[in-house]
Amino acid sequence: MIEKHIVLEDIDPVIFYGVNNVHLQMIKALFPKLRIVGRDNVIRVLGDEEQMGKFESNIESMRKHILKFNSLKAEDILDIINGHKTQDEIPEGVVVYSVGGRPVKARSANQQKLIDSYAHNDMVFAVGPAGTGKTYLSIALAVKALKEKAIKKIVLSRPAVEAGEKLGFLPGDMKDKIDPYLQPLYDALEDMIPAARLQDLMEKHVIQIAPLAFMRGRTLSDAVVILDEAQNTTPAQIRMFLTRMGWNTKMIITGDLTQVDLPREQSSGLKEALHILQGIDGIGVVRLNEKDIVRHKLVTRIVNAYEDYDRERKTKHNSNNESINKD
Repeated sequence: MIEKHIVLEDIDPVIFYGVNNVHLQMIKALFPKLRIVGRDNVIRVLGDEEQMGKFESNIESMRKHILKFNSLKAEDILDIINGHKTQDEIPEGVVVYSVGGRPVKARSANQQKLIDSYAHNDMVFAVGPAGTGKTYLSIALAVKALKEKAIKKIVLSRPAVEAGEKLGFLPGDMKDKIDPYLQPLYDALEDMIPAARLQDLMEKHVIQIAPLAFMRGRTLSDAVVILDEAQNTTPAQIRMFLTRMGWNTKMIITGDLTQVDLPREQSSGLKEALHILQGIDGIGVVRLNEKDIVRHKLVTRIVNAYEDYDRERKTKHNSNNESINKD
C-alpha cells in the first residue's frame, strides 16, 4: 500500500470535481481498490501501486483535457479511464474555450484577419466600431499563448480617460476609481479563465491589468500586451506604450476612432500612430466594420445611424464654411 498526493495544477478544481462532486464520486466508483480524497486542488490517494500508476495517468489526461477545453463531462471521464480515444486537439479555427466550454473563434472575415495578423506580426492594430470583438478576441489570443506557455504573462491596459464623470468624484481609493475603466477587460478574462484560477494568476502577477499611466518606465518581455481603447491616448502616451516592447513579446492595440473622448483640442494618439507606422514590417493593421459586429443586432443599426449623422453634420459644416469664404 502506498500513498500519493496529486496536485491539480493550472485548472479549476470545481470543473474537475463536478457539481456536488459528481465527477469525483464517479472516479471513486471506477477505482474501487483505491481510497481517494479530494480537497481544494489536492487529491490524496491510498492503495495498490499498480492501480495508483493507472490512476495518476488518467488524472493527468483529465487535467490536460480541462486545460484545453475548460470542461469535463462524464463521457470524457469514461473514455479516458476505459482507454477510448478522446478529443485531444483543439479544432482548427478555435482560439480557446470559454469557462462554459463554448469555442471562442472568429465570427467574421475581418476577425479571422485579426487572428492571422497576430500569427504573422509582433504588433497588431485592430481598429473598428463597438461590438466587433476587438478586445474579446485579443484577450482570447493572449489566454491561448499563456496556456501554451509561449509567454509568461499577460499585460492589459487602458487609458483612464474621463468621459462624463470626474475621477475625483468617484468613491473609494485609486484602485476603486480606476477599476470601472478596466471592467471590460475583467469581463473578457472571467469568460475564459475560471474565477479561482484567474484570481490566482492575478495575485501572482501572471495577468496584470493596469491603467496606461502605470506603463511608464517598464520593459515588457515574454508577454502578450494589449492596449484597449487606444483612441483615447495622446500621441505621447501611445508612443510611450509602444516602446515598452521587450523580447518575445506581442502587442495588440485596439480602438474605435469614432469614439474619441479626449478634449477637442487634443488629437488621438491612435490616429497618429496608424499614419506614422503604416507599412512597417512586423506591424499589422486590421480594420473591422459594422459587418463584424457580434453584439445585439440593434448595435449595428445604432452604429450605422451615428455614422450617417456624422456624415451629414460634416457635410453641413463644410457647406457653411464655403458660404462664409464666398462672403
